[in-house]
Amino acid sequence: MDTTNKHRTLIGAILRLLHHRFAESQARRALPPEALQRLGARVSASEQRHTGQIRIITEASLPWSYLRRHASARERALMLFSKYRVWDTERNNGVLIYLLMPERAIEIVADRGVHRYVAPQEWQSVALQMAAHFQKLQYEDGLAQAIEAISSRLVAHFPRTEDTPHVNELPDGPIAQ
Repeated sequence: MDTTNKHRTLIGAILRLLHHRFAESQARRALPPEALQRLGARVSASEQRHTGQIRIITEASLPWSYLRRHASARERALMLFSKYRVWDTERNNGVLIYLLMPERAIEIVADRGVHRYVAPQEWQSVALQMAAHFQKLQYEDGLAQAIEAISSRLVAHFPRTEDTPHVNELPDGPIAQ
């Protein structure tokens, strides 16, 4: 890479960093602690109906290491899917909803058990519905709708029966970073 391209890359990373830092406080206000608690309760109620595990992670800003190398929201979502062990459920039926608030990026990552049954286009549809709520600054409503949409798919393919013991493999509360 020549010097000019290196400078452009660095300038782009710095501009992205400034955008993230400037939007950070607004992003944190979008989902206050009470909203996060209500969303956690929705996840908990949802998981009574199926054996899947749902995690929500919102980020007010990407770490510098991601900004510097122009990493995508998808790349970050996949790393968090691993870090928070959403992939490590007994039936491989974890689903992550990831929001990168400054970029208004929505990523839904499903483990391989769910991926067998739910096409990527279905997740794109859920993300588009969330985005419509987010455009109206209705973040909690958008996430509530997404929890229900994901739950309906998990109920269809991983229903909880009377014989199925309820094992909560992952915490239900959203992570806001």
